[in-house]
Amino acid sequence: MRRKIVAGNWKMNKNVIEAQQLMIQLLGYKNENKTNCEVWIAPPSLYLMMAKDIFEKDEIGVFSQDMSEYESGAYTGEISADMLESIDVSGSLIGHSERRQYHGETDESCNKKVKLALDKGLIPVYCNGETLDQRKAGQHLDVVKNQTETALFTLSAEEIEKVVIAYEPVWAIGTGETATPEQAQEIHAHIRNTIAEKYGKEVAEEISILYGGSVKPDNAKEIFSQPDIDGGLIGGAALKLEDFSKIIEAFN
Repeated sequence: MRRKIVAGNWKMNKNVIEAQQLMIQLLGYKNENKTNCEVWIAPPSLYLMMAKDIFEKDEIGVFSQDMSEYESGAYTGEISADMLESIDVSGSLIGHSERRQYHGETDESCNKKVKLALDKGLIPVYCNGETLDQRKAGQHLDVVKNQTETALFTLSAEEIEKVVIAYEPVWAIGTGETATPEQAQEIHAHIRNTIAEKYGKEVAEEISILYGGSVKPDNAKEIFSQPDIDGGLIGGAALKLEDFSKIIEAFN
């Protein structure tokens, strides 16, 4: 059975008091409710150690929003896989569309980060997806196939099974636009088939693929009901317990 996951990417939001309050609310919710999926959060790196203190029994998975492709050295402002491993976080997002857009992230650098994360026992959540121009030009299937192959196909079958993929149509992030469940399913199935072509169907069926494009309480159930969609990477709706909990409950 593939893991079902609802992961909240907090991006650059919340001061320390607000972050602590939301984490405590999440802990209370998790302790009081049976959830049919794993719940993860990726808060700003400043709050990772606080998150590990609050979720001391691993009630909720704690992830970094990014990590360096380098092991250590003179890389001001970067966070290494060793640093993340040393505070026992679960893993890291890698290749989020905003990292690509604003910081020049490429699939080649993602490949290095994914391998490094796996070497350190961290779960890489590899993000991919097409822009609006690429979708309008009918290139979306090729774009996502190339991204997947470049970033992941140097891995062994055993390694790629440990990767979580988050498909995010870039045109649907923070715009209020959402791919239809059928559009999302088409790409998720395409990613899984791409992996199956190289590694075999059995390996491809083990990999959780999340949808990351404006998932909200009112559309989560329909999106998560698609056969190749194993959960969501949630942005804005992860910043309020009321919204995030309803998305988690879409798996109930």
